[in-house]
Amino acid sequence: MRRVLVVEDEDSIRDLIALNLRMAGYEVLAAGSAEKGLELLDQSSGCDAAILDLMLPGMNGFSLCETIRRDDNDIGIIILSAKSMEQDKIRGLSIGADDYMTKPFSVSELLARVNALCRRVGRAAGQEKPVEESRLVSGQFVLDQKSRVLYKNGESIDLTQVEFQIMELFFQNPGTALVREKILEGVWGDNYYGDVKIVDVNIRRLRMKIEDEPSSPKHILTVWGYGYRWNG
Repeated sequence: MRRVLVVEDEDSIRDLIALNLRMAGYEVLAAGSAEKGLELLDQSSGCDAAILDLMLPGMNGFSLCETIRRDDNDIGIIILSAKSMEQDKIRGLSIGADDYMTKPFSVSELLARVNALCRRVGRAAGQEKPVEESRLVSGQFVLDQKSRVLYKNGESIDLTQVEFQIMELFFQNPGTALVREKILEGVWGDNYYGDVKIVDVNIRRLRMKIEDEPSSPKHILTVWGYGYRWNG
């Protein structure tokens, strides 16, 4: 059974999310603070996804997201908050969240996004290919689909599942300009209703990890007014 961590200090919202997740077949770890959430994570064998509120007592949701992501690149993280300012969304995505929803929210949409994140994690964990078929090579880069690791000149680069899937899309379409909506559909799924800016934030994060000079990228190139193109 897939397991989801829910960290929300408002009892009614936390109970609503937990109830609907359990009805959908998930095991739920529910906490009213970041500290309790981390304690539950430590006591469990890990989670497939986490839903984190930003405005928490003590440690806030941003710090919690960073702490969780530091130890786990595979878990899917959704930030859920009343804050709708653009900089809050960008900050949340930049520190490792995979998705962002603002309150008030649709429970059915939240469940759909959790399902998509868990499918992504499940595909990664269950992917078994022959070694020769599990490696995509592009110039100095090797994308190992079995270990879910990107190598640059033999050095490994840790990626989140979202970042890894973006790189898979690039490697499978070398030299092709991919419109943002195509990347959004290929990684987040056909039924994703979020902001296309989530693509830009993840591209920025990827450039920080793989480019020698992120401000002058040579591999993930911007196609102005359109999207991005991979140059291996």
